[in-house]
Amino acid sequence: MNNRPTQLTEEEKKLFGDLMPEELEEIIQTGLNRRHFMKLVGLASAGLLTGYLLGAERAFARGVALGEIDELPAAAIENGVNVSFKVNSATTRLMVDSRMTLLDTLRERLGLTGSKKGCDHGQCGACTVIVDGNRVLSCLTLAATCEGKSVITIEGLAKDNQLNPMQEAFLKHDGFQCGFCTSGQICSAVALMKEAKEGQASYVTANVRQAQTSLMLSNEEIAERMSGNICRCGAYPNIVAAIKEAQTGKSVEQIWLTI
Repeated sequence: MNNRPTQLTEEEKKLFGDLMPEELEEIIQTGLNRRHFMKLVGLASAGLLTGYLLGAERAFARGVALGEIDELPAAAIENGVNVSFKVNSATTRLMVDSRMTLLDTLRERLGLTGSKKGCDHGQCGACTVIVDGNRVLSCLTLAATCEGKSVITIEGLAKDNQLNPMQEAFLKHDGFQCGFCTSGQICSAVALMKEAKEGQASYVTANVRQAQTSLMLSNEEIAERMSGNICRCGAYPNIVAAIKEAQTGKSVEQIWLTI
């Protein structure tokens, strides 16, 4: 990254002004630096940057508008069933093959590609989304079973260009490298906050008979509860730090500052 004043076009000024208004003056004066770049990467992983550049409004928290879904010819669908459910707070109705997974429906029918297809066998967690407040593996969930339910994907976590606190924490702590697993990691972590608030036990909970609420999770608890989400890059310490900061609301020292 350079440190020279940057000559931005009007389109570029609008882009940075809309997505990173607090950084615009600094970018103009000193140019893009690593912090700006990482924030853009975070916005991209959240689906915001791509949605902005492509003009795809459904990549934002508003979700999918009914008129935006292309109906497939009846001959192209076997064992078709009509499904109605909410995706990122917007009601969606469409016909799908009764065997079609939620992941394929999100990616191929609704254009919400933030949820990734990794192993497609429920082993890596890259496809994790939130259904009625609980994290699910969308590659193992049939779209037809989501009738009447609410689905939140990575595209629906941010509100009005403001990242979810968990997304902010992942960005601050570099909780990703290649980014392929990041959407599933973040969705899983957001749902994890609800589990902790409800006092749900895990494999490493000391006393499962003792009812608790609003659990403050240790590093060991976070690692255990997130064990279904695989990061091949090995960003686990950063992910744990990000989740801990998001849950406590207190600043956690960044890993690279402690080495």
